[in-house]
Amino acid sequence: MERQHKVVELFRQHGGQLRMKEAMDAGLSRRALYAMRDSGVIETVSRGVYRLAELAPLSDPELAAVALRYPNAVLCLISALSFHEITTQIPRAIQVAVSRNARPPALDYPTVESHRFSKEAFEAGIEDHKRDGITIRVYSKEKTLADCFKYRSTLGMEVVIEALKMYQAKQRMDVGELLRYARVCRVESIMRPYLEALL
Repeated sequence: MERQHKVVELFRQHGGQLRMKEAMDAGLSRRALYAMRDSGVIETVSRGVYRLAELAPLSDPELAAVALRYPNAVLCLISALSFHEITTQIPRAIQVAVSRNARPPALDYPTVESHRFSKEAFEAGIEDHKRDGITIRVYSKEKTLADCFKYRSTLGMEVVIEALKMYQAKQRMDVGELLRYARVCRVESIMRPYLEALL
């Protein structure tokens, strides 16, 4: 019982969630984790990721699973538009960006679609948001819109235009930031006429 209490405290110190590797680095055995899972003290979020069962249900378990398993991946494209609530599209997979030389996420569930970005494009515009005590890395609205212009042939131009209009309707358009990220993504000449049409 004392051992279980220490394990619960360890989980609490990490916001209620632990990856198997973190638990093992802290001195827990797989056997102890499985026993706690089987007794209902912890629950599986995704393969190799556990959380205290006493916590409130996750608002988005799929997003939590990806963020916990791949903390360096960044939510992008339709998934980022959806996160920022500037699209009516429903992502068919969780879309994440990884750096060009990183190993892309591979999960049985949920479905993850990864995109390799150049170093500059990958590092630009990352924001950290907390959801259910988990850090979600996502591109800013402006960086996401620039990325969408870059991937316009895949996403469809109507999706990109809709997102730009929803962004403008929700807040004052930050043209400077949009153009800065357009330069990073090398789509300034494509994006500029659309921005000018909305001003």
